Amino acid sequence: MTEKTFENALINETSPYLLQHAHNPVEWYPWCDEALERARREDKPILLSIGYSACHWCHVMAHESFEDEETAAIMNEHFINIKIDREERPDLDKIYQIAQQLLTQRNGGWPLTMFLTPEDHIPFFGGTYFPPDSRFGLPGFKELLQRVYQFYHDERESIDKQNRSMQEALENISRTPPADDSATLDSEPLTIAVHQLEMNFDRKHGGFSDAPKFPHPTSIDRLLRHYMQTRNEKALSMATFTLERMALSGVYDQLGGGFYRYSVDAQWMIPHFEKMLYDNGPLLELVCRAWQITDNPLFRKTSLETADWVIRDMQSSEGGYYSTLDADSEGEEGRFYTWTREEVQSLLTEQEYRLFADHFGLSEGPNFEGKWHLRITMDLDEVAKEYSLDIQEAEQTLQSAREKLLATRNQRVWPGRDEKILTSWNALMIKGMAVAAQTFNKDSCTDSAASALTFIHDTLWQNNYLRATYKDGRARLNAYLDDYAITIDAILALLQVRWDRQWLDFAVQLAEALLDRFEDRENGGFFFTSHDHEKLIQRNKPLMDDALPAGNGVAASVLGRLGHILGEKRYLNASERTLRAAWNSIQRYPAAHNALLQALEEYLQPPMTVIIRGEGAALQKWCRTARETGNPFKTVLGIPAKTPDLPGLLAERSPKGDTVAYICQGHQCLAPVTQLDQLAETLNDQ
Repeated sequence: MTEKTFENALINETSPYLLQHAHNPVEWYPWCDEALERARREDKPILLSIGYSACHWCHVMAHESFEDEETAAIMNEHFINIKIDREERPDLDKIYQIAQQLLTQRNGGWPLTMFLTPEDHIPFFGGTYFPPDSRFGLPGFKELLQRVYQFYHDERESIDKQNRSMQEALENISRTPPADDSATLDSEPLTIAVHQLEMNFDRKHGGFSDAPKFPHPTSIDRLLRHYMQTRNEKALSMATFTLERMALSGVYDQLGGGFYRYSVDAQWMIPHFEKMLYDNGPLLELVCRAWQITDNPLFRKTSLETADWVIRDMQSSEGGYYSTLDADSEGEEGRFYTWTREEVQSLLTEQEYRLFADHFGLSEGPNFEGKWHLRITMDLDEVAKEYSLDIQEAEQTLQSAREKLLATRNQRVWPGRDEKILTSWNALMIKGMAVAAQTFNKDSCTDSAASALTFIHDTLWQNNYLRATYKDGRARLNAYLDDYAITIDAILALLQVRWDRQWLDFAVQLAEALLDRFEDRENGGFFFTSHDHEKLIQRNKPLMDDALPAGNGVAASVLGRLGHILGEKRYLNASERTLRAAWNSIQRYPAAHNALLQALEEYLQPPMTVIIRGEGAALQKWCRTARETGNPFKTVLGIPAKTPDLPGLLAERSPKGDTVAYICQGHQCLAPVTQLDQLAETLNDQ
């Protein structure tokens, strides 16, 4: 008997997640005018399903319900079914996650399942994962569909009343007061944020929560920056202890490099095995910063391994970075990454196995469904002492074992890789790679970051508009605030390791577009969507960090830094107005606003900018000295002396003699420095 084949409107999409559902018996649509108009015309509620390709429970619900013909028949008869990739449409995901929390008083997540009225797209019922039959305290999905359909037709008046309340609530959430020009912006939130993080800090295992435990990169970044400003040892200890615990644990891939999404336990032992680009970009930057501050060799090792993993497994031949690696392979979560003792023993020499088993936990009991997921349970020096080896011998033996296991692992069936290229996520990794290149003088990291930025400029920057996503030769969707702001941040990082005038011009173009298309000119700050974006039921102005740093915080920071570099008052004013617009929200809970706190810190004490003019090897030597001396968060730009027609204040940083450095903080500049030893001495004194 021939198996039935189905095809729906998702077949023309580029998102791997949407294409996974293109042959469901469900008549899926992407979010589009055709689907929305059909819902209005037929007076059918919209079943909105939001997920992403690396989401384990999205796969589960797809297999249980969306591939089931009986369930699909109910969906097709009673609803207009719309499937969204949350990574492509964060605008819609943010709105309906908030709405779900308002409706259910529970945290959101994926898959997100929402039922919308066809006229106004306001949700009247929703949740996350629903099983096919009643269990886990949840109704079965088929039963739920029938009940929601009946409720929609029987209770229109109550739905209309609830929708009015929902619309009002969404508007109140997105409404921010005008920027308060009379408010005094001070450093108190910076101190309070550190106290708040300390209250939530896990002193035994690191991190800022119990299980499930997420890395929270913006919190770690805040602590490192606070230490560099105040020399608060407690802030440094919380940041570095958390990074150490993560790097030694199962939330880090001990064979291949890179961090998994989060740990399901409080000890960082067993991860949710998906690997996300947007985690690894900021975490790569943070372990580099931690090495710059502490010289801990663990951070150097973790940085270089993570960068190598990204270049090896996550960078496309076109230059951009892919989005995610799935948690599942061959239908099982973690199958790709876990081991049996017998398999490891068969691959290693007796000496390699003994050291490997003690170092990576195989001497203890299995920790994942009868198998072993690797984590470091005995330090390298302890292993060396146990087997009467010197550190170098033990390290070489373990490295040989790791290489053998990695080669074998690479022959397994790989987890799915979502090969769409997202602008904001690429920008996060470009910055991470640029910082790694700057920290360790790694040309491979510079080349990788430059290739990705060139891809964004040449492929995703079209007619002075940025696109949010790319796959299969198609750049699509209007970019969001995060795309513009984080790309400027990435450019400023990459310019510090490889000067290119075209990139500076690109940063300026993006800054102008940011002001023109996203700024709330009346109240200050920036909307998540552009002024010419599709009208949705809410237009928010993100102030608090989530998995990504808040776009308003990044925008305020990059406009401030670019404004000081170029002497552009419009950028500085927009940055300050953003802080004033966000001030009430910042004061309510500072630790939720770490990206904005960075901008606040840089407003109160502008970061140091070092402009070096010279040529060739001497210019590079001066730049290395400047980068490696003093505060690692300063900006160092090495501009060849013969570069013509520099914009703004850069034109005034003219060459003098062989090499010269201009050291400025905000509007205040020191006398030009013309001796290399004087440069190091001056930066150490700041």
